[in-house]
Amino acid sequence: MFSVKIKKELKEKMDKYKDRVNWAEEVRRFIEEKLRRLEAESNFEFILKQLEMVEWMVPAGFSTSSVREDRDSN
Repeated sequence: MFSVKIKKELKEKMDKYKDRVNWAEEVRRFIEEKLRRLEAESNFEFILKQLEMVEWMVPAGFSTSSVREDRDSN
């Protein structure tokens, strides 16, 4: 649990709508969404680094034989 300091003017505006908005829930949702995006970004960066370390090899003639095989199957 943590507290947030806000300006008095902002608190007064929030108080006007406290019957329509659960401010604590809105802040919780915002934090959860922000964390979800940050975690996804970190995971993406990790995967990219892993892919950069992989040595990609395609056997000689693979593309040509794959295209020929595809054309012959139609």
